[in-house]
Amino acid sequence: MNRPSYANRNILMATLCASLLSTQAFAEGFRFKLIESTYLDAGPALQEKIIANEAGAPAGPLRLEFEANMTPASPFKPIKEETTGCRVTPASPAIGADVPLTYFGVPSPGANPSLVGAVQLLTSGVLNTEERYVTIPLYEGAMLGSDEPVWYIATDTTDADNALSLGINHSSKLAFGETLRGTRNATLTGDGLLVFESGNVDFSPVRQLVAGPEPNPFPPAVAQPGSIGDNLYTPLVKVVNAGGHVYNLPTVATGTEEQLLLEDGTPNYDYVHDSVIAINFEEETVTMELAAGFSFGRPVLYLSTDSNSPIAATLEGSTLAPGLDDIDVGNDDSLFSAVERIFITVNGPRSCDNPQRQGLNAAVADGEAPFNVLGGIPTIAGDYSPLWDANIGAWTQDAIDQGFRSRLIDEFQILSMVEFGFVTGPGGAEYGSTGIIINCPIVHRFL
Repeated sequence: MNRPSYANRNILMATLCASLLSTQAFAEGFRFKLIESTYLDAGPALQEKIIANEAGAPAGPLRLEFEANMTPASPFKPIKEETTGCRVTPASPAIGADVPLTYFGVPSPGANPSLVGAVQLLTSGVLNTEERYVTIPLYEGAMLGSDEPVWYIATDTTDADNALSLGINHSSKLAFGETLRGTRNATLTGDGLLVFESGNVDFSPVRQLVAGPEPNPFPPAVAQPGSIGDNLYTPLVKVVNAGGHVYNLPTVATGTEEQLLLEDGTPNYDYVHDSVIAINFEEETVTMELAAGFSFGRPVLYLSTDSNSPIAATLEGSTLAPGLDDIDVGNDDSLFSAVERIFITVNGPRSCDNPQRQGLNAAVADGEAPFNVLGGIPTIAGDYSPLWDANIGAWTQDAIDQGFRSRLIDEFQILSMVEFGFVTGPGGAEYGSTGIIINCPIVHRFL
């Protein structure tokens, strides 16, 4: 590949920027290194091997493998047919009207991206909103003192001009992430290779997730991330000899091109991030799955790449990034804040047949998105940061008994429920930051 030319917290603290058990719905031939869960929804063409105990019954969680000679018809896993409780795409504006959809004009964001309408925010790649994946540039870098290639993506930067020219998100807040291990340094060489001074990632661990017992599948009984960064790893990188700007450059693979792909062309997850769907070395791109949620009432899609929480990293299918521990949380939009808030519900309504479905229990039980609520994103607010400070809430029994429990899709709607005592921290704790940070770059706004 050519060089680029530019460049343990409480168990109840978890974040689900992405579909919690996104590795539980499969396309034919789609390969994962390991799936462990009490819930599996496999396609009919899937060849599965269940590891059983001596009596022939499944030995705890199920393990799913694929035959080595399977040839995928498509590298992408399909999203389940959207039922009312698991849907994120907006309804057609033609519903209730006397004219067809073709009569409706061009969405207004064409003139002003702040107006209602679909807007692709991470424009550096090709987006598929129906299957929820994005294909973006894959860059090759190096670790100082090592010959092993490091592969990364670029999603955000403090440099507004470069953000615009590269089609990535601008986040001025990332400048305040330069605290201790919060940001690592890199140097740009003459041939366009970015050399990182620190921060290795090990992709060889097997990701394991086992749901907790009913009636509360969350927190999980077992949570083991599929990729683990060393003590200095953080996705934030300062390029010291190229303007000193901070970039969000998550590591998504380590190793040679031959190591990253299996014989059938699918990713080798011993070397590759669990959210990666496909790698194309000829086109120098990587395809990654997206998560669905909301921001100020608008449905959105975003990546989930890193977290400082082992549970969150497992649920997200992302990398454990210890360096994020050194970034301050709880300060939201104040001076020197590097974070923005994400609002997560534990015990929202369940079942994809319920239009109010939301939360961790629902997601762990059915394998679909928890529909978390993000704070500010570009075009809606100026305080965007891809580093999300997890605020986790639970509906009180009083709120449930009165029938108030429902899907919440707006930050201030949630804060009102907290203010009136209908939502608290888990177990009745005070509502607020859990200390967990999740790296979730925004990709698309549906409305």
